[in-house]
Amino acid sequence: MEIFYWILLVFVLITVVLSFFTVSTAQVAIITRFGKFLRVANPGLNWKVPFIDAVAVRISLRVNQIMLTMETKTKDNVFVTIPISVQNRVRPEKVYDAYYKLSDPAEQIKSYVEQVILGHVPGMTLDEVFASQSGIAAAVKRELDADMEGFGYEIVNVLVTDIVPDEKVKSAMNDINAAQREQVAATARGEAEKILVVKKAEAEAESKALQGQGIANQRRAIIEGLRGSIEQFQKTVGDVTTAEAMQLVLITQYFDTLKSIGENDKTNTLFISHSPGAVNDISEQIMKSMLAADKAKD
Repeated sequence: MEIFYWILLVFVLITVVLSFFTVSTAQVAIITRFGKFLRVANPGLNWKVPFIDAVAVRISLRVNQIMLTMETKTKDNVFVTIPISVQNRVRPEKVYDAYYKLSDPAEQIKSYVEQVILGHVPGMTLDEVFASQSGIAAAVKRELDADMEGFGYEIVNVLVTDIVPDEKVKSAMNDINAAQREQVAATARGEAEKILVVKKAEAEAESKALQGQGIANQRRAIIEGLRGSIEQFQKTVGDVTTAEAMQLVLITQYFDTLKSIGENDKTNTLFISHSPGAVNDISEQIMKSMLAADKAKD
């Protein structure tokens, strides 16, 4: 009899233990009775009828991420691979639909994503696909959310993480980009060289102008000096014409120059015309220069 009581006590303890169960935070449990759906147990301590009710499954309410890779062709016949990240979770109020209506939620979501991608990308060029990356993600989310709501799933976000064209196409695009950048660089180098050439020409022109102005000023100073010497000579000697005084000054300067050349140790051999006619020619040239300077001054 005592053994019977011990067996009964153990049975009662087992029954009590099997009657209670816990559900973690961000989870729900589906309770069935003889295989038939009974209710949804929320997080915390829960009770069920032992040996009759059972915890069929525990479903997470956290956001789940499904990574998909779609391959399709664009309008300009370029094959592209599009990695897509679908963030989804079970709606707490539709746990029954999420568990009983879909056998494989990931495959179902993948099918819907393929349908949306094939409905958008083939009508766009490769450049448009790159430019509409966020628009494609928004379209996928919009249609997925509407379709999966009936199955108890909420699409939190859809991310189109990249657009990957074929390797040959990618290489060609890089070559085109490099060529365009090289063209821009060549244009910039050409403009820089053009600016340098223009500035150099302007500097040379300005240098020539200044050089010519300096030479003119130098000649004007020489003429003014000769004029002063002639006037001083006329005042001292008296009745002497300007031409005679000029010739005398030139002859004096001529011989002074020959003396200076002869006294220099490093002077090379010079062959010069030493006739009076040569001095006369120099005198006439200087007189003409003086007259031209007077006209320019006036």
